[in-house]
Formats: sequence, C-alpha cells, structure tokens
Amino acid sequence: MMDQAKHEAATLGGGCFWCLEAVYKELRGVVSVTSGYAGGHVDNPSYEAVCGKKTGHAEVVRVVFDPAELSYADLLRVFFTIHDPTTKDQQGADIGPQYRSVIFTHSDAQAETARAVMDEVAQAGIWDGAIVTELLPEVRFWPAEAEHHDYFARNPWSGYCRAVVAPKVMKFRKVFAERVKRPAA
Repeated sequence: MMDQAKHEAATLGGGCFWCLEAVYKELRGVVSVTSGYAGGHVDNPSYEAVCGKKTGHAEVVRVVFDPAELSYADLLRVFFTIHDPTTKDQQGADIGPQYRSVIFTHSDAQAETARAVMDEVAQAGIWDGAIVTELLPEVRFWPAEAEHHDYFARNPWSGYCRAVVAPKVMKFRKVFAERVKRPAA
C-alpha cells in the first residue's frame, strides 16, 4: 500500500473530462483520477448546469500521483500533448467555458513548474497558436456524478468515445509508450 502522505494532487481541465480521465488512468505513477468541476461560482454543480455555461466551472480531473514515480512536470507534458492548449473555451467540437484549458495549482512550486512547462511547450512549437491555458490557484473541486466516472472504460463503443476519447488515448499510448501502466502479472 502506498503512503498517502507522499502523494500530490493536480487539477487539470483540457476539454471533456472523460478524455483526461481515460489517459491519466493509464499513466504510470498515477494513483487515482476523479472527474469533476472546478473554477465556478455555484456550490455542488451538476453536469447539466455546467454544460449550461452559467456556473463558471470547467470540466476537470483531480489526479493523485506519486511524485517519486511521476514528476508534476511530466504529468503536465502529457496534459499539453493530449489536448489543444491554443483554443479558448474549446476542444474540437466541444465549445464553451466548461471546456477551457486550465491548470489549478496546489502550491507555489506547482505554479512555477507549470509556467516552466508552458514555456517549454511554447518554445518547442508543438502547437501552431499561442497557449491560452489559464494558470490559477487551487479552488474547490466538486466530484462529478457517478455516471461520469470511468466513462471511457464503461462506454468504449459510444460514438463520442470512439471519435474523441479513443484517439487521445491512442496518441498518449504512442507518444508516452514507456509511461503506460502495465497490467499486473
């Protein structure tokens, strides 16, 4: 059993939380991933309210990871690979403030690392446009309703999962093959 005191949390929004959750569940060093909402002004928001674009929340994932196995910088490098950080309030056909690119930092060290990784990604020219990812201090995280947890694993053949989630998971597996969790023997 891992020591909970040695774990860190990251809160990231990069479009639909189903995509981020599916990828981070496969990343070695990740202990848990929870889909939810952050950054809004309404307590205990629902999926319908967030999608209604009136709560101010982003769809996010709360990633708990073991920094002895996975650095926060590497966690962010995955983040900047699996979503487009250059489109404001949009990921592909998903449009609205709930799909914005945002990093909620849990410490000054995370904020410093996030700025450095954002600069690294911008200088590498991976994306054609300027990075518009918001960098904000941690705020209240609200877990999503149960039907949103493990969505890709439970619905791999749904149209959205096949068209949107699966390609992001495949890109992650290809680009970060050495970081993919291996099944227990």
